[in-house]
Amino acid sequence: MTKRDIVIRVSDKTSLTQQEVMKVVQGTFDAIAEALAKGTTVELRNFGVFEVKVRKARVGRNPNAPATDVAIPARAVVKFKPGKNMRQAVIKLSPKTDAV
Repeated sequence: MTKRDIVIRVSDKTSLTQQEVMKVVQGTFDAIAEALAKGTTVELRNFGVFEVKVRKARVGRNPNAPATDVAIPARAVVKFKPGKNMRQAVIKLSPKTDAV
């Protein structure tokens, strides 16, 4: 699903035009990105939590030259933890396994 798909769905469900919805959606994404860039946690109830975590520096290996160590520096990354409702909806997609 793309941002355009989201805009079309919201526009169809509301009386707003696609241009109005696009401004709202883009404004929402910009606000989330801005907050994360400042290191602030963004919590959207029943959806999930975006937070910035710092990964430790570590040593990696080049698969083409396994004898060579590559230093990977510490860096900040965005983590997403889904909310309860989303987690339960996604779990329903899990394939059913037959117990033997």
